[in-house]
Amino acid sequence: MRLTVDDQVAVITLDRPAQRNAFGGGMREELADAYLRCDADDAVRVIVLTGAPPAFCAGADLGAGEQTFTEPGQEFSAAGLAVPAWTLGKPVIAAVNGHAIGIGLTIALQCDIRFFAADARYGVVQARRGMVGDAYSHWVLPRLVGLANAAEILLTGTTFDGLRAVELGLGSRVLPAEQVLPAALELAHDIAVNTAPMSVAASKRLLWDSYDLDRAGVGARETEIHLQLMAHDDAREGVRAYVERREPRWSGRPVDPTR
Repeated sequence: MRLTVDDQVAVITLDRPAQRNAFGGGMREELADAYLRCDADDAVRVIVLTGAPPAFCAGADLGAGEQTFTEPGQEFSAAGLAVPAWTLGKPVIAAVNGHAIGIGLTIALQCDIRFFAADARYGVVQARRGMVGDAYSHWVLPRLVGLANAAEILLTGTTFDGLRAVELGLGSRVLPAEQVLPAALELAHDIAVNTAPMSVAASKRLLWDSYDLDRAGVGARETEIHLQLMAHDDAREGVRAYVERREPRWSGRPVDPTR
């Protein structure tokens, strides 16, 4: 695992290229730790998750052979990570620059924004390994792509390319593999400079929480957030910067002001 920070953007790289970044070797703990470190650092505004070429993450490390899925350990959880990306206060962009299979795809689905490589292969293949999808995939997928498409992905365990992934609604952009990370970084830097940290944190939290709220609940939360943001100077600074045609100088922290 590699973690670098440049100009308010943190890049977390899954870095086991010889294994196509297969999920093992302590990667689960390292990724959760990297997420927490980035979330605690107010100098980090956006997080980009990617993989060392040629893959994003080839899925579970199958080095244990047929025992791979049969020895869960005392504290086993199918959650994938103790710290899902949606729990963080900063946007997490998955630059899925190569194959993402099984947990490789499901950890990307926990991110807020996903860019896919056109020619790579993707799939939640666990049903073909005698298991089921993990990392909350049965909660995320129906909400992203609808029940019928989620059923096709989860029940068949088939793989598909980046064009199909975006067509299904798993991501917002499909690009040549070598353009995925640069495009994600460009978007990350734009968010870091031009959006108010508190506004983004509050909007992200409400987006994910809205799955469990009704219409009235979302309306109430939006009102609560507006009232909190109205009391902060960033609500004035955003307009000042726009009128003066300059980059904004945000003073708010990247946290939801209602929490």
